[in-house]
Order: sequence, then C-alpha cells, then structure tokens
Amino acid sequence: MNKLFYLLVSVLLSNCSEKPTHAHPTTGQLITYDPEFLTVIDTSLKAEILTDSFDWSEGPLFLPEQGFLIFSDVPRNTIYKWTEEKGIEVYLTPSGYTDSIPSLCKEPGSNGLTLDPQGRLVLAQHGNRQVARMEAPLDKPLPTFTALADKFNGKRLSSPNDCVFNSAGELFFTDPPYGLRTQDDSDSAKELPFNGVYKVNKKGDLVLLVDSITRPNGIAFLPGEQQLLVANSDPAKPYWYIFDIAGDSLTQGRIFFDPSAHEPGWNGLPDGFKVNKKGIVIATGPGGIYFFTAQGKKLGLLRLENSASNCALSADEKTLYITNDMNLLRIALK
Repeated sequence: MNKLFYLLVSVLLSNCSEKPTHAHPTTGQLITYDPEFLTVIDTSLKAEILTDSFDWSEGPLFLPEQGFLIFSDVPRNTIYKWTEEKGIEVYLTPSGYTDSIPSLCKEPGSNGLTLDPQGRLVLAQHGNRQVARMEAPLDKPLPTFTALADKFNGKRLSSPNDCVFNSAGELFFTDPPYGLRTQDDSDSAKELPFNGVYKVNKKGDLVLLVDSITRPNGIAFLPGEQQLLVANSDPAKPYWYIFDIAGDSLTQGRIFFDPSAHEPGWNGLPDGFKVNKKGIVIATGPGGIYFFTAQGKKLGLLRLENSASNCALSADEKTLYITNDMNLLRIALK
C-alpha cells in the first residue's frame, strides 16, 4: 500500500513539473461588434502582460523553427527575444543604426521585422534608412547587414517602417518619416518629397507603388496576394487602405476601414497588423486591436489604454502577440 501511495505521489509531482504554470498580470477588454467575433476569440479573456519597461516596442515576429518571439525597441536600437522559460533577453544590438557617430534621431533602431523566403531575418531600419537582411543565422544573430533597398532615384529613403514578402519572393515595404530627427516631412534630412510604398521586384529593382499616402505604416496581403492593405498613421486620415495588385502597380485604391468615429480619448492610430490564413485582419489602431473580415467588416476590438504598434501570430495562429507601448502582450485565439 505504501509503495502504491508513493508511486502515485511521484507521478503527480512529475506531471506538475512537466506543466509549469506562469502567472502574468492582465490588461484589456474584448468588445464584440459582430457575432462572428466569437469564432475568432474567447471574449471572456484578457491580454497577458508578458514583460514591460520598454521605450517603444515594435515589429514583433515569431520565429517558427526557433519557437520564440523577437521584437524591436526602436529608441533603444535593440531587438529583444522573449521565451516563457527565460523571459526577456537581448537578441540583437545595434538593430537599426550601425554608424559609429551617435544618431541624432529619437528612434534609430529597427522597426518592422520579417523573414524572407529563405528564412533569413529582414529588418526595416530607421537609423540606417534602409530595408536590410541580417547576414547571420537566426540562432546566432550578429549586426551584419546587406541593404535590400536604401535609395530611390538616387535619393535616400526616409525611414522604412514595415515590410512583407509575397510568395514570389518580392519585398513590399512602407517608408514614412518617423525615423528622421523631427519625424515629419519638414526634416532637412528628408530627401524624397513624398512618403512611399515600394516593391523590390525579382530583379532587385526598387519600384514606387504609391506616393499619395501621407503616413504609410503597416502592410500585408490578403490571402491569395491579389490585394494589399496599407495602414495610414495620420491623425487627419487614420485609414486602412486596400489596393488591387497588378504586376508592379497598385490599382483601385480605396478605404478598407475608417476608424475615425471612435470614442474620444482613445490612444493610437492605424499602425502594424497581420492577416491570418482565414483572412481575418488583426490590426493595431485607435483604442487597441481591431479584428476585421477580409471584406472590411469590423468584428471586435481588444480595448487597450496605451497605444499598440504591431502584432504577430504564432506558427499555429493560436496565439497573438502585441507590442503595446512599453509592454509585450499575449492573448489566445481560437
């Protein structure tokens, strides 16, 4: 009897050690606008605060083969790594500005992060004013970079913000002025008279797709890659735009969603976003994280007090990570 008792206790303790529990503080409230939202997320949940104390967290990216998350802290010129086991660690520094002369801009680091078709890290670098590829393995990161795009018609880009590859290996990215010293169009360092949306085609040529969006920011494809969404982080025009893709051109530009009728005092603007395999658009915007259908129907909102900058999905798309001002958040999806 005693042997059986000790065996049962041993099994129970073993099971507990294999499934550690982690208590994180929570934040936010889910608001339902359409019943379809209930198929996306359990609306009784709150977001977990995984870690905090950053200057401005941005560009989260889940690395599926490595099984961990990385994200930028733009003012600190550093990319951090987060795991459940070890919490926060420095992943790469410097991440966006590599000159030996101190940077004068407030946000010199990397912003948006993505993987190219070969699984290499590609960064939108504010300080270096380019989109670049890291020339080191993901598990042994080093600040060695190759520029994929840094000039258009001989003039320097302003500060590439977010980037995405299509299945053909072509790079699409946005270039607002937020990485410049004054972070606006009047900055003397700004060489281009517009804020562009660009594409690097298979030949390596840089193609200007749109020059009429005032503050292009987040960028992603809808499933099928026939349509491109671009967020505009302009308080006067806080829209998500949608375009049809026609080779090296974008056509039929129109507003995908206009959130300007939100409650007064909500922090944030259309910024980074992701689209899952089912076509659900998960976007940072005024008041938190918006959930849309591919047709632009608003399903729900994760209401957050602080401005959210971007989000990322885990490999199985069951976990959403959010960069939220000084915080990194996590919430489960269905």
